[in-house]
Amino acid sequence: MTLDRRGVLAGLAAIGPATHALAQSPMGIARGPVKPTWESLVDHYRYPDWFRDAKLGLWSHWGPQSVPEQGDWYGRFLYMQGHPAYEHHLKTYGHPTKTGMLDILDRWTAARWDPDALIDRYKRAGAKYFVSLACHHDNLDCYDSRYHAWNALRVGPKRDIVGTWAGAARRAGLKFGVSNHAAHSWHWYQTAYGFDPVGPRKGQRYDAFTRRASDGRGTWWDGLDPQQLYTGAHAVLPAGIDTIAAMNAWHDAHDGQWVETGPPGHPGYAAKWLLRQADLVEKYRPDFCYFDDYGLPFGPIGLQAAADYYNRSIAWHGKIDVVLTGKMLKPNERFGIVQDVERGFTDHLWDEPWQTDTCIGDWFYNVARLNDKSYKTAEQVIQRLADVVSKNGNLLLSIPQPGDGSIDGEEERILDGMAAWMAINDAAIFGSRPWRIYGEGPSKVQEGMQNEGSAGQFTSRDIRFTTNKGALYALVLGKPEGSVSIAALGSGRLKGAIERVTLLGGGTCAHRQDRAGLHVDLTRGHSPFVPVLRIEGRGLTGLA
Repeated sequence: MTLDRRGVLAGLAAIGPATHALAQSPMGIARGPVKPTWESLVDHYRYPDWFRDAKLGLWSHWGPQSVPEQGDWYGRFLYMQGHPAYEHHLKTYGHPTKTGMLDILDRWTAARWDPDALIDRYKRAGAKYFVSLACHHDNLDCYDSRYHAWNALRVGPKRDIVGTWAGAARRAGLKFGVSNHAAHSWHWYQTAYGFDPVGPRKGQRYDAFTRRASDGRGTWWDGLDPQQLYTGAHAVLPAGIDTIAAMNAWHDAHDGQWVETGPPGHPGYAAKWLLRQADLVEKYRPDFCYFDDYGLPFGPIGLQAAADYYNRSIAWHGKIDVVLTGKMLKPNERFGIVQDVERGFTDHLWDEPWQTDTCIGDWFYNVARLNDKSYKTAEQVIQRLADVVSKNGNLLLSIPQPGDGSIDGEEERILDGMAAWMAINDAAIFGSRPWRIYGEGPSKVQEGMQNEGSAGQFTSRDIRFTTNKGALYALVLGKPEGSVSIAALGSGRLKGAIERVTLLGGGTCAHRQDRAGLHVDLTRGHSPFVPVLRIEGRGLTGLA
């Protein structure tokens, strides 16, 4: 479904009498010089200096799906018989005909959440901006939502999660951001309208198909409509499917596709998304907004959301001083919003700023990552940061939290390892800019999203460059033994004169330069991982 302006207004009117005035005039949608077109976004947007300087953000990708501690997409997979999430749900909470994602919301307590302490730890680990999940595909708004009754003030922790994070981040001097994933809820949740294809409850529909507002009388969700949470029966699978393989294939073909349209015949869904997004931006004035979308969601509605955000920034700051991200952007679109590369790499130095987002484990907390020790290490995080920054990018890193809001001991050790590295080497990262080339070395990464597994183990020959305040920095991704050689800084290739080489945290280094490279003596020791050399001299730091 693609909505034109008439469709948008019809969708707003369809939401109900409470928003009829909005259908007549876009109440709550900021007006200003930025218009809802790609041409206008590109014409007005400039990448903020704060974002280019920040380099590292940390992300609380946290909500009710963290409660089962089973990892990602629990609210979809619990309704897919044969999936580990389904088996866990059946054993732990009950059959999804009676107990579904709705019931998990009430188990999200945030009982051990200490946002100020976490923000302090994240800041010491190097974060310059912090991002709070505002709404995931499970369709719960984790903030004081004006247009969606299923929100964290009414259910679950009964607290303004986004607002509390915002206060803690800003008290610590960090930029604050939000992430909005709700454009995909309508198709993601259609499994909740399904049924078991085999077994004793074969053919019995799951809770989303049967639950209505009247069923909540006298319960914790009294007064709420489950159909507003589960989004409505937009793609209900037919009766008669009698194998798990056939059920999975049906979902893959009909509701498992990553689409940026709204539910067919239901313009109110996309229009309400716009209201929720504008409300989120108006309330919390985020410096950063992450859309979990290819391009912008819902065609012209996504463009309206972008223009609204930029016009608000002009009203707040006198200029566009915010960042809005999207994925899989067309070349021209990367100059109207910022490209995000989810769990992926780039194999070249970009002209424009960009961001990659990843997690030390699963997006939502998975206790198996703790038990089998499969988190990314502090060394792997810093290697990734060095690679991204050398290519003109930022890293947004998620630290998963269980439902109670804490982080586990292994996560604390990872963050402390990052903090120890930052205490010595931060000059190579923050406020830096790319050099003439991003680096060198035998290890290759593939361009694209969702390809972290393609990266091999970095070696001491893998070097990444940045520049900052007149110095050239060389970040050695692997562990060097005794010395390191940098071919790009050989006398036959380098324009400029090397006068001094310093190991950050270790003092001046003996070095020699020949046509094969710059050879630096590191026998006096270096950082436990990713040692950094500051290289000073005339004519070294021409930017890319």
